[in-house]
Amino acid sequence: MGYHEDEQQKLEQLLESLIKMVGKANKNVDSLQTRVRQLELLIREQNLIIKERDPLENYPRHHHLPDKFPIHL
Repeated sequence: MGYHEDEQQKLEQLLESLIKMVGKANKNVDSLQTRVRQLELLIREQNLIIKERDPLENYPRHHHLPDKFPIHL
């Protein structure tokens, strides 16, 4: 009878360990999902800011071009 109880105790310990592992994995997934949602919100906000700007501001200015082009007559 002792053999059966020993096996049952080992199975219970294994089950408890598996439950803890799954719980930690779920916690990590929840944390990752929260971070992904935060990133998505930031991207949406940046896109809204860009859309509200003057269209000419969305393009970088070329600093290597002079302010006035020389006129040759």
